[in-house]
Amino acid sequence: MLSDEFRAMPGSSGSLMLGRVLNGRGEHIDGGLLEDQRKSVDINETPVNYHSHKAPSGFIQTGISAIDGLNPIVCGQRMAIFSTSGLPHNRLAAQIARQAILNSNHKEHEKFAVVFAAIGISFYEASSFVEDFRKTGSLDRTILYINLADDPIAERASAPRQALATAEHLAFVHGMHVLVILSEISPACIYTDAMYERAGRLKGKGSITQVPIFTMPGNDKANPAYDLACYATDGQIVLSHHLHCKGIYPPVDALPSMSRLMNNRIGKEKTREDHADLINQLFSAYVRGKEVQELTIVNGALIEEDKIFAAFSDAFEDRYVRQSEYENRTLEGTLETGWDILTMLPIKELNRIRDAYIERYLKPRMGDLPLT
Repeated sequence: MLSDEFRAMPGSSGSLMLGRVLNGRGEHIDGGLLEDQRKSVDINETPVNYHSHKAPSGFIQTGISAIDGLNPIVCGQRMAIFSTSGLPHNRLAAQIARQAILNSNHKEHEKFAVVFAAIGISFYEASSFVEDFRKTGSLDRTILYINLADDPIAERASAPRQALATAEHLAFVHGMHVLVILSEISPACIYTDAMYERAGRLKGKGSITQVPIFTMPGNDKANPAYDLACYATDGQIVLSHHLHCKGIYPPVDALPSMSRLMNNRIGKEKTREDHADLINQLFSAYVRGKEVQELTIVNGALIEEDKIFAAFSDAFEDRYVRQSEYENRTLEGTLETGWDILTMLPIKELNRIRDAYIERYLKPRMGDLPLT
């Protein structure tokens, strides 16, 4: 539980508290009592000097295997989600906000909060967000900014600034670790508002981790804004129409998704010793399986080995990527699911995993199955 010190936070428009709902101007709209204004925070303030930042570290667990297992979010990172119209990015954003925690290996895992800015959404979506967060209890550690589609345009620009100013106050004044989710914003905003600079960790203080959600018109990755957003962030999670049409939630496409900061932030005493090897093997086998499936369309018949990888690709999507919107998988559960799926492949094909890990994690699962 958070102490009162972290529950009553002065913000850009009066006293902001965790558990409160505000509009894009920073005004309370949840019907709760207003506290006296104690201090104001300038939402146009210059970002903290980059040279005072520490390297991102620690692991934010979302309970979503396609993120935690393959593209872990590092504390202080900027991890973008790329989507397009018709995909469930708002549902995914809400799930991340509900389930996100600092990994228990982080010494300050209790000083964690979420600032969620839902921008340009419908009244129905706004009501669903608030009701969902209240029902699950996640609103207690969240500050929720809501900008409706019919609100003034100026508020659409103000809402992310309000959210980031609040996050900076929580992180750099009160020493908290804050996850900021911005759904949905234009890729251009990260430059025009210097939003990409408002993430990171400060020496002796807290951290801000950004998860902006960009919706690309027509899923056009040739759009220069896509390249700009990729350049300014530390990784991306890409949602797929193909997976969505197959009924897979969350429709995270493992192939273009990546986390640039994960390599030195996972492993023994951080996540688990086998995590990196497991990611590499799952990704390699999935890529091969997808290539085989594409070749099948052209060439028809497959050799037996190719059939195994094609089946693995389907199982990876159906058992590893797919999960319920309210299923909060532990990191242990995510890693174990990965090992379970690898039992479909002959051990001779597992050339990206150390022998010690195969002995420890895979062979006990194989039973009487052939090991060749």
